[in-house]
Amino acid sequence: MSTPAKKRLMRDFKRLQQDPPAGISGAPYDSNIMLWNAVIFGPDDTPWDGGTFKMTLQFSEDYPNKPPRVHFVSRMFHPNIYADGSICLDILQNQWSPIYDVAAILTSIQSLLSDPNPNSPANSEAARLFSENKRDYNRKVREIVEQSWTAD
Repeated sequence: MSTPAKKRLMRDFKRLQQDPPAGISGAPYDSNIMLWNAVIFGPDDTPWDGGTFKMTLQFSEDYPNKPPRVHFVSRMFHPNIYADGSICLDILQNQWSPIYDVAAILTSIQSLLSDPNPNSPANSEAARLFSENKRDYNRKVREIVEQSWTAD
């Protein structure tokens, strides 16, 4: 049976395949349109450049009226990403709008990588280093990028 959420996700998937934004990809997991795997490539000319970061998106029947639950599967070191991989991003919480589709969500997360908000930290160590010692912050990010090449 096709619900409005599933129809919308099929449309999102079709749009993502036909016109994929640079550096992101995503697809439903096996036969479950409500669970997606996605990959974000680190933005060029940033400390994240060259990284491949895996994540999952879990949609509810309330999509697109409610945002998906998005988690990084890859290990991350970022001011706005919690240790469990969940993301502190306004459009995934109080600024959600049904106009956002999967491509918009992934693009927003990708831009968050290189443009963090240290005033709303999910990882206080990353936020502190980002604000106080950019060189150490960038070094830690580079380590995460290198791990992303070998992680499952």
